[in-house]
Amino acid sequence: MAREVQQAVEETGQEQGRGSGGRGINQVALVGRLARDPDVRTTQEGVARAWFVLAVARPFTARDGDRDADFISIVAWRQLAGVVGEHLSKGRLIGVTGRLQVNLLDDGNGGRRSSAEVVADQIVFLDPPRKERSSEE
Repeated sequence: MAREVQQAVEETGQEQGRGSGGRGINQVALVGRLARDPDVRTTQEGVARAWFVLAVARPFTARDGDRDADFISIVAWRQLAGVVGEHLSKGRLIGVTGRLQVNLLDDGNGGRRSSAEVVADQIVFLDPPRKERSSEE
C-alpha cells in the first residue's frame, strides 16, 4: 500500500506535506452502539451541537474470550445534532461517517494534551427505534 501511495505521489508530482495546501484524506466510518444518551446543547451563537460516545466492538476477542470495544467521542452539528437529540438514545446501533478532529488543550499545569473526536457528516440508524413501555404494563 505504501508503495502504491508513493507511486501516486511521484506520478502526480504532488506531495502532501505539512502546510503544503494539498488535499489530504480524513474520513472515518464507524458502526457501534451509543454508550450513553446524547448531550445536546446550543452554542452562544445559536448553533445546535450534539455530543455522544459510540462503543465500537473490536474485530477480535481477548484471551479471556471477551470482545473489547473502543469508546469514541462523536460530535454532530446543526440539523444533524437535532436529529441525534430527537431520535438517538443509549444502546441504539448506528453507522457514522465523518472526519477525525484532534484538538490540543492546555492541561492547567503548563502542559498540553490532545483530545480526538469524530465530527459526524452522516448518521444512519441500523436498528428500529425502541418503543417506550406504557405505564399500564
